[in-house]
Amino acid sequence: MSDQSRFMLVVSPLMENSPAFDRAAALAHASNAALHIVAFDYLEGLATAGMVNEQALEQMRLGYVERHRQWLEDQARPLRKIGVHVTTEVVWVEKPLQEILIHLKEQPMAVLIKALAHESRLSRLLFTPLDIHLLRECPVPLHFVSHMHHALPRKIVAAIDPFHREGQYQDFNDRILQEASKLAITCHAELDVVYAHDLSSISADEFGFENASTFFSSSKAKTLFDAQADAFRELSERNGIPPEHQRMIMGNPAKVLASYATAYDIDMIVMGRAGHRVMDRLVGSTVEHLLYKMPCSVWVVSPQELNEE
Repeated sequence: MSDQSRFMLVVSPLMENSPAFDRAAALAHASNAALHIVAFDYLEGLATAGMVNEQALEQMRLGYVERHRQWLEDQARPLRKIGVHVTTEVVWVEKPLQEILIHLKEQPMAVLIKALAHESRLSRLLFTPLDIHLLRECPVPLHFVSHMHHALPRKIVAAIDPFHREGQYQDFNDRILQEASKLAITCHAELDVVYAHDLSSISADEFGFENASTFFSSSKAKTLFDAQADAFRELSERNGIPPEHQRMIMGNPAKVLASYATAYDIDMIVMGRAGHRVMDRLVGSTVEHLLYKMPCSVWVVSPQELNEE
């Protein structure tokens, strides 16, 4: 059991099912992984009820936590019957981010799975949601489940950005493709690799051009496009992706990937996120822009092994 991979499913403090349960169970079963289901409970009304004394309030909290624990056990029972090793846990905590990070440090997990909590644009501007905090700080791969049509993904896309002057993300792109390939094999899914390239997001001096007019001349643009295509093909071939599954598409990465996922009924997109110092790159903040727009679930590879000096 000690050598078995473990997946962590974070569920809502409300006793409600979600597609994330089915996805986590299907992935754990297909991967022969153990599944730890944890709820970080905190209900504002129950936590601040002023009509009862502190002792009675504590009993109410304990009662809710116990009911939630029993509810999770009810959800786990069918999974155990199909051979998935499932453990459950309920923790009462107001702000779950630090508790989640502590759990991941104390109980190493192969992936953190969570239903995407859809927040309004205004809410995201005023308050940073838990999902975004996790996106920026979680040290393990993250799987945000949204718009799920199949419990086990049938079509997966790996989104990469192989063209960087300094080549500092070469290994990271390989990790993204390796993670996506492993998922595709586990799920018996079809895998496409997409490079959405957008020349307007690249500064002229980044690639050694003296000014923008030179950079965007037809000859220079063609030279850059050819270099991008070569880098993309080399990366794909190095990771065993056949030509018919390589897609190089010009346009804004967020728009290209969302449109591609819609057009081809993609179940999951595998992306990487880099440090805050490179927030304008595809391997960077694009995943934040995409998170609430994608018509499918998102699997995010963390950059913990990157040297971000």
